[in-house]
Amino acid sequence: MIIQQVSVFLENKSGRLVEVTQALADAGVNISALSIAETSDYGVLRCVVSHPQKAVELLRARHFSVSLTDVVCMAAPNQPGALNRALKILAEAGISVEYMYAFAIGDRALVVIRTDNIKDTISALQHHKVDLLKSSELYQV
Repeated sequence: MIIQQVSVFLENKSGRLVEVTQALADAGVNISALSIAETSDYGVLRCVVSHPQKAVELLRARHFSVSLTDVVCMAAPNQPGALNRALKILAEAGISVEYMYAFAIGDRALVVIRTDNIKDTISALQHHKVDLLKSSELYQV
């Protein structure tokens, strides 16, 4: 249930994101989900890819600052209240959400979540029968 997310720190200048996506494309690494956060000087690209370790190695070889982070991905109905239900479960378990990003495919929404305790997150969500994706499922989306 633990998914490895690739985080890349990028200077805020034209072409840096293109360099990352080109390197991944050339290596046959598919991006399944991504989020970009930025400040005035740099951005953080967070992405779930088909081959996380391969992505880290090839981006480091190109002098990018890269790390792997454990996250989980839940699947929920793409309808009002589904996300709220999962967030209430985490709040009641005392688990803090550090960040998340989501996307919908038809009637299903997939939510990538980083919390302060990934193992407790998995346990709490599974206890309440929230559908969690395996890494192999998400890497191939």
